[in-house]
Amino acid sequence: MTATRPTFPVPGHDHDRCAAEAISHAEQICARRAQKFTPIRRQVLQALLSSHRPLGAYEVIEELAKSMPRPAPITVYRALDFLIGNGLVHRIESRNAFLACGHDHDESAMVAFLICEQCGSVGEIPASRVAQSLSDAARTTGFTPKLSVVEITGTCAHCQNAP
Repeated sequence: MTATRPTFPVPGHDHDRCAAEAISHAEQICARRAQKFTPIRRQVLQALLSSHRPLGAYEVIEELAKSMPRPAPITVYRALDFLIGNGLVHRIESRNAFLACGHDHDESAMVAFLICEQCGSVGEIPASRVAQSLSDAARTTGFTPKLSVVEITGTCAHCQNAP
């Protein structure tokens, strides 16, 4: 996983540039994979990029409704499925929400999500060794793991250092 941005954005960072880089990254990924980055897929990703917090599907719809006719939920869910399948969005299981991703990996990459309980931001770090250890432990019991999601809640460095 190649990080194109820090784990947690610095407060006061240039969010417009941050979002533009993520859109550019998505365009490159889709072009490289011969996938269509349709207008609705772009708009859903832009809605998720409106903050560094995970959004539920209906929050995405509300964000989109600010600048276009309200899309049908199935349209948003289809766009989310595409974005997840191309590693451009992650589903945060514990929040039943979605998070834009600016890292260069596909849907099979193992990551851990660091969820700040104070500001709501979510960071992502590589976790393939942790996930492999969990899968190995599960297999020793005769269990065949299918999906491993690691979510860690706590307080980000920015909130810890806030006055």
